[in-house]
Amino acid sequence: MRGKDKLAIGKTLIYFSIVCVVLAFIGALGTDLWLASTQWMLVGLTAAIWGVFVLIEAEFKMKK
Repeated sequence: MRGKDKLAIGKTLIYFSIVCVVLAFIGALGTDLWLASTQWMLVGLTAAIWGVFVLIEAEFKMKK
């Protein structure tokens, strides 16, 4: 996978984690969508960690 592809994937994972947090907030208000609020938070946290990891790896590879 090229560095530019990793940048796009990393940014997509970060944006997906933001969407997960919004869905968790909606679920906390009383309307769960597919998953419970805590599950959305776990999915968002996992996506954010992987997104940051991929972004750091892409930056490291591009500097070489």
